[in-house]
Amino acid sequence: MSDIVHIAVAVIVNKNNEVCVSLRHKNAHQGGLWEFPGGKVEQGETIKQALSREIREELNLEIKQSRPLITINHNYHDKAVCLHVLKVTSYQGEATGIEGQRVKWLPISQLSADDFPAANLAIIKAVQLPDKYLITGKFTDSENFVNKLKNALNSGIKLIQLRLKDNGMQNSREELSQTQFLLEQTAKLCKQAEVDLMLNLSAVHLHRVDLSKIEFSGFHADSRVLNTLSQRPEGVLFSASCHNMEELLLAYKLKADFVVLSPVQKTASHPDMQAMGWQQFSNLVENSLVPVYALGGVSENDLETAWQHGAQGIAAISALWDE
Repeated sequence: MSDIVHIAVAVIVNKNNEVCVSLRHKNAHQGGLWEFPGGKVEQGETIKQALSREIREELNLEIKQSRPLITINHNYHDKAVCLHVLKVTSYQGEATGIEGQRVKWLPISQLSADDFPAANLAIIKAVQLPDKYLITGKFTDSENFVNKLKNALNSGIKLIQLRLKDNGMQNSREELSQTQFLLEQTAKLCKQAEVDLMLNLSAVHLHRVDLSKIEFSGFHADSRVLNTLSQRPEGVLFSASCHNMEELLLAYKLKADFVVLSPVQKTASHPDMQAMGWQQFSNLVENSLVPVYALGGVSENDLETAWQHGAQGIAAISALWDE
C-alpha cells in the first residue's frame, strides 16, 4: 500500500493536563481545522525520529519522553493516511507556531471532534480515556463492595465498569434493593471522584432498577449482548467486550467509543479460554478504529507492554479490584 501516507502525530500534554493543537492553513488538506501537530514520515525515518523532527520544525519543542497512544488508518475521499500517534509526556521549550500557524493549549475535556479532521476522532477518544479500566469483581456484602470501590478510587482509577452479574443474585426483593443501593453508591462515589462510570448491560436487575436519578457515563456490552445489538445506546458512552476480529468489526459497526479485547493471557477466572498472546492482540488492533484495552491476566505491570502492542491500556478485575 505505497499510496498510504504515513504521518507521525504528537499528543503533547502539559502539566495542566492541556493538549497542544495547531490550526491547519486554509489552503492545506483539511484546511481550517485544528489538528494535533506532526507530519509525514520520510523514507528511512522511524516514527519517533519523524515526530521529533516535525515538532522541532513546527513548534520549536524538543521531545524528551513519549510512548505509543494509538495507530489509525483512515480513508479520505482524496487520500489514505496512517496516523502513528504518540503521547508526549515530557518536552523542552515553549510551543511556538514556527510555520505561521496558530497554536493553543486546550484542556483535554474540551477537545471536540467537530473542530478536527475526521481521522482525529479516535485520537480524541484515546487522549480522553485513562490507561486503566477497572471492572468490579466479587464481594461478600455491600460494605465489602463499597470498601473495595473506595480503595480503587483512592488509587487513582478514572474509569469503572459496574459488573454485578457474578454475585449469585436472583430476583428477590431484597437482592433487587441491594442492587439499587450498590448502583446509587457507585454513582455517588464516582461522581465525587470525577470518574466515568459504565454500566454492564448484562448485569443482573439492570433492567429493573431505577436509573432516572443515577449519574453515569455509559453502557458496556459483553460479547453475548454485543451480538444481539442492532444499534448502540445513544447519548452516552458505549464500550464492548470482544474476543476476535468478528466481534471487533461488530463493535466498530455499532460505533463503540472503545473496546476491551481478551483474553491476552491465561486467567484463573476463565481457565478454559485460550490466551491470544501479545502478538495476536497487536495484530487484531493494528487497524482498530477505536481505543482498545487489553484484558485477561494483565496488571499495571503490563502497561508498557500493552502500549507497545497498540493498546490504550489495561482492563482488569482482580488486578485492580482486589488490591
